[in-house]
Formats: sequence, structure tokens, C-alpha cells
Amino acid sequence: MSPARPVIRLTDRSPSITGAEIAAELVPPPQFEHASFESYRPDPNYPSQLEAVEALHEFAGVWRAQRPGGFFSRNRKPKAALPGIYLDGGFGVGKTHLLAALWHQAPGRKYFGTFIEYTALVGALGYAPTVKLLTGTQLICIDEFELDDPGDTMLMTRLLGELMATGTQVAATSNTPPNALGEGRFAASDFLREIQALSAQFRTIRIDGLDYRRRDVEGSAVSVDDDALGRMVAGMGEKGERVSLDTFDGLMAHLATVHPSKYVKVIDALDVIALSGVHELHDQTDALRLVAFIDRVYDAEIPIIASGFPLSEVFDETMLAGGYRKKYLRAMSRLIALTTGELPPHD
Repeated sequence: MSPARPVIRLTDRSPSITGAEIAAELVPPPQFEHASFESYRPDPNYPSQLEAVEALHEFAGVWRAQRPGGFFSRNRKPKAALPGIYLDGGFGVGKTHLLAALWHQAPGRKYFGTFIEYTALVGALGYAPTVKLLTGTQLICIDEFELDDPGDTMLMTRLLGELMATGTQVAATSNTPPNALGEGRFAASDFLREIQALSAQFRTIRIDGLDYRRRDVEGSAVSVDDDALGRMVAGMGEKGERVSLDTFDGLMAHLATVHPSKYVKVIDALDVIALSGVHELHDQTDALRLVAFIDRVYDAEIPIIASGFPLSEVFDETMLAGGYRKKYLRAMSRLIALTTGELPPHD
């Protein structure tokens, strides 16, 4: 019988990350590895969902036109009228699935990442080297384009402007801006206003639909007592599973010292994450760090076991009534899934 694996502490991990490593991670998360237009199931009660699929097929037509077959080939299609497309939908209507499906359609060099991953790439490489790295890319997909930091928005707009001028196509979704209390509201006008000079380069595709995650957050994350947590961690270690164990306060303090772009390496090669002493948060900065961390854990599909407060209830009432409500609801949904072992519908 092999010896039990030692318990890992996330707080002992202070990783570095290079621009090349960030770029290598710019692919759809594992749960969207096989996303396609065919596997997207449009709701017949919302015709705009099928219309969105058709619009994305049209957007991808330029790539089919570029495939071998000669100038007069019947496969040639007219070039997409605009180099950018923006998926404007409410909460939980499948925007990320469709964005990943589009990415899979694109030939050649292409990247898929969240807004924060692209800004982290610029931070790691510098602006000019990032432009050089991404120039010649067929498609840039940006999931959850952040609209709440004017500096980062201007940086990304400038970057995309330079890339689109050289022929790169861009597809994006966005978060609802701060102070937009209705998390299901459409954000196209905000997106187009913030990207200013680039707005004329984007076609906006509106996607209506039910808010699946609102139903998901009616449940609660699973919590166990401290003794049970200890037994579970020990048992997993004896089975050879790679388990981390940290106090909730310890993890929150550690996340404050690590850039969110590095969270993916903090949780590298783990089978399970265990947290003790979970409690309600009252500091919004801490709460937003936890959201960013949970996004990475969810993408990696690593289960969480925890004692104390149910993790889906750590965001206080003030946070849930504020401008970042949409982010917190998404995190709550994901925390329920991660502690119950059931993945919810994807945005």
C-alpha cells in the first residue's frame, strides 16, 4: 500500500508566472473543450438564441472562405462585414458556450481568455511585446470584458484596435457594469460606449433567455463540521488524492499577496481543496478576490469541502445589493456546484 500523500497548504504556494505561461493558458476552460454550435441547445421560447447561433455561423464564414479550394471555389464566402462581434445577453444564457464554440471554429492561431487574463499578459510582458505576440492571430475571444476599470478598459481597447487593424477578429462578452443592479440587464450600450472608437467595428448580438443561475443559487453550499473535515482530508490522503487544507482566513490573507493571474498555479495539480472556519465576508476587496479564485477553481473542476459557514453564503447583504451583485451570484452558483459535485448550466 502506498503511503498517504502529505496535506498541501495553498498558503505555501507563491508562484511566479511568465507571459508565455499566461498565453499558453488562453484556451477555453475544460468544460468547454468540446463546445460547438451543435451542442448548444437554443430555447424555442427565445428565438434570439437560435438567431445568435446563425449570426456566429455567418461571422465564421470568412474562415471557411479561406480554406483551400481555389479562388472560384463554391466554398468561398464573403468576408464578414465587421471584424468584431459582441454577445449581449442576460445572466446564464450560454454566452461562454457560444464564445468557445466560435473559438473552436477558427483556424490557425487563436486565444480565449477572460479580460483579467489579457491584462495580466500585458502586465507580465509589457504592452509592445504583447502586441507582437498577438499580431497575426486569427481570433481573440474575451469572456467577461470588464467595464468597471477605466484604465484597463482603455488599455484593452488600444490593444484590440492595433490587432484588428492587422486583420485579427475579436469576439467578446461582458460583465454588467457596477451599479447595474439588475444582473440580467443587457449591457451592449455600456460596452460600445466604453470601447469608443472601436464600437463601429462590432456587431452586437442580443441573446434573450432564462436566468438559469438564479435557480441554482436557491440551494446552498454543503458545509461539514471540523472533525468531519479532518477525517475526510485524512481519508483522501490515504487514497493518494492530492488535497490541500487551509483556514479560510489564511487563504483570504494569502490571496491578497498573489496576483489573480497566478491563482491558476496556486491550485495546480490538486484533486480537492479543503477549507476550515469559513465565515461571512464584509470587505468587498476580499470578496472580489474570492470570486476570482473560485472562477479558477471552477474552471479546473476541483471539488471543495469546507467547515463553518456555507461558502455560498459568505457574501453579506450589502454586497448582494450592490454593483457587483452579478459576480457574487455567479460565484454562489459555482460554490454550490463545487461543494455538491454538480456542475450548473454554463453562461
